[in-house]
Amino acid sequence: MPEADRPREKMVRKGPGSLTDAELIAVLLGTGTGERDVLKLAAAVERRFNGRRRVPTVAELKEIKGLGTAKACQIAAAYEIGRRGAASGARVTGPESFLPHISFIATKRQEYLVCISLSGAGEVLGCRVVTVGILDSTMAHPREVFADPITDRAAAVVLAHNHPSGSARPSRRDLRLHRRLAEAGRILGIEVADHLILTRGEFFSFKKHGLI
Repeated sequence: MPEADRPREKMVRKGPGSLTDAELIAVLLGTGTGERDVLKLAAAVERRFNGRRRVPTVAELKEIKGLGTAKACQIAAAYEIGRRGAASGARVTGPESFLPHISFIATKRQEYLVCISLSGAGEVLGCRVVTVGILDSTMAHPREVFADPITDRAAAVVLAHNHPSGSARPSRRDLRLHRRLAEAGRILGIEVADHLILTRGEFFSFKKHGLI
């Protein structure tokens, strides 16, 4: 390939916006393998994962011939950065509109607690994992939950966690935790606008079911 047409050189001359998705992936990969040059390897990744809302796992990426752990991690990291960037600044209007921001926790085998910071206009300022593990008052302490929203100057937050067991109905522990965090939010002047529970096939909204 002429040097001027190589993805990295093209990016330097024309900027990242001039590259195709496959060429951007090729820049991330850097090199190909003895059997597949970098553009063919990048094209294989693009064909399999482009357009998907969910970030591919390292294991899924490694199923592509020529991708080892290091390169798979690079690609997964890039997809995750893109997902977070797309989430930032988006305006949400109801429980369903939060799902693209938090759907990645639905299939996790451990409980994840996620906190979405919202502006007064309902725009997403940030979406972050707060804790991983069994959710209780020790793991999900208000200082951990509200630290980033305070920095974001958030007007409200939406909390979300997953149930690996499969049922999206809130447990007594979930209700106790929600009440504690909602009270902490009132003291801080940050409204807990909703609390969502996700499973592989469904979700539960505290607000939609009259619990907020």
